[in-house]
Amino acid sequence: MNIPISIPLDNDGFMRRECPNCLKQFKWHDGPANEDAEHQPSASAYYCPFCGQPAGLDQWWTTEQVEYTRGMAAPAAMQLMDDELSKAFRGLNSKHVKITKKGSFDKPAEPDPMVEPDDMIILASPCHAWEPIKVPADTQAPVHCLVCGQAFAF
Repeated sequence: MNIPISIPLDNDGFMRRECPNCLKQFKWHDGPANEDAEHQPSASAYYCPFCGQPAGLDQWWTTEQVEYTRGMAAPAAMQLMDDELSKAFRGLNSKHVKITKKGSFDKPAEPDPMVEPDDMIILASPCHAWEPIKVPADTQAPVHCLVCGQAFAF
């Protein structure tokens, strides 16, 4: 079962992320940020700009994104179960026995669409400038490069 779910980007094309280690939020650019980025190898892990710890690419979802994804998946899963149950009962009728399914599962409502505010400032590390990040405006230096974890001042 595939359920299309879109996580919104801000107006600059950045997606909110959450460090699985320190739980602080920042943003990284969704896709190549510029022409130079298109020619760089894909990363297998990223480093948190705040604590400098690495994590796999699939480890950076925010709590809100996970809850939204679950909220979108539940109604679709309930509909699939209801449809499959209806199909299963359709084939059970014979000339002596008639089975009918009445009712359906209560499906939870889908959550309201997520909105991504433009609430952070863009920083580019000196070592990997093609992979910019966004951090809250009140962030204190140093921060760490998303690609290699090297600390830098801004």
